[in-house]
Amino acid sequence: MTGSPTLFTPLTIRAITLCNRLVISPMCQYSASDGLANDWHLVHLGKLAQGGAGLVFSEAVAVQCRGRITHGDLGIWSDAQTQALRRITAFISRMGSVPGIQLAHAGRKASMQRPWHGNGPLDETDVARGEKPWEVIGPSAIPLADGWLVPREMSQADIQEVVEDFASAARRAADAGFEVAEVHAAHGYLAASFLSPVSNHRNDAYGGDRAGRSRMLLETVEAVRYAWPKDKPLFVRVSAVDGAPDGWSLADTVALANDLKGLGVDVVDCSSGGILGSATAAKGPPPQPGFQVPYAQAVKDSSGLMTQAVGLVLTPAQAEAIVAEEHADLVAIGREALTDPNWPLHAAVTLAGDPAWEQWPPQYGWWLSRRARLLTALGSARSSNCCADSF
Repeated sequence: MTGSPTLFTPLTIRAITLCNRLVISPMCQYSASDGLANDWHLVHLGKLAQGGAGLVFSEAVAVQCRGRITHGDLGIWSDAQTQALRRITAFISRMGSVPGIQLAHAGRKASMQRPWHGNGPLDETDVARGEKPWEVIGPSAIPLADGWLVPREMSQADIQEVVEDFASAARRAADAGFEVAEVHAAHGYLAASFLSPVSNHRNDAYGGDRAGRSRMLLETVEAVRYAWPKDKPLFVRVSAVDGAPDGWSLADTVALANDLKGLGVDVVDCSSGGILGSATAAKGPPPQPGFQVPYAQAVKDSSGLMTQAVGLVLTPAQAEAIVAEEHADLVAIGREALTDPNWPLHAAVTLAGDPAWEQWPPQYGWWLSRRARLLTALGSARSSNCCADSF
């Protein structure tokens, strides 16, 4: 492909302009202490910003201490945590990317081990290393699975406290230098567990039909939108289907998207699964390249909102087709960027046929342009020698 790929056209949302349509998806690193960002987060997110994505999201950042998935999660419930994030957002911005934050509460999926310690509920082996379990909360006293902690059913006062803490976190995020905020309402965490009839058996205003089960999320989004600067975009990540029989459906998501539009949400980030455990175990087609793209297109077509596609986007051509064919407005990559932090820059070369070394950080681009010229010269010399030898 040559010319100007749609994937690398700018996109303006409110007052924020992304230089292209590629997004680094939130990816938990489980490497914080007391919720504080450290050198790992700076290097991790910094190199992804150097790689050329238009928008770089943090991992899921907990709005309450008990809202962490693990002891290693980032938090944004204190001034110290806000301060620790500032150097990261500043570096991302200097690299030409837009810093985004995902605001989250783990709900009944909190108090977990880091994945490399077992990925289950905290137990005595974790206590021995100084990581004690804590009380988990949810819409109903229904555990994620057998052997998991039974959440305490939240009172309406608990719900309002969480809503207020999301709003406080949004204010802190703006102060920390983030330009995009996303409310995490996917993958079985707190907001998603309110949405799903599998995990929400309440008989008050926050349960029952879809409208009742959506109430907690809608109140959260309304509070965040009020607290978050009006000129900055607000995303919401959803599980378009939650992965359970008779669970949250795509039709539910379409209806929810229209409610979110009325509250000032700009982009719906369409993932799936998680209510039964795995973030990708979703009812519907098995995971394959682009398997969640139809969810993004359905929400986009029905609501008129911008959408973000995510999940097994593996090649530049695939990402380009998603935006060029208007299946979604943004494309998020995660693990592909872990294997190649310069994936966006390499994608630009693949799609446009132009190295565009000026798009790289000058500390790299200058050297790489010289390398390219040298390799071209060596190739020409080898070709000439080959021809000479043939006579």
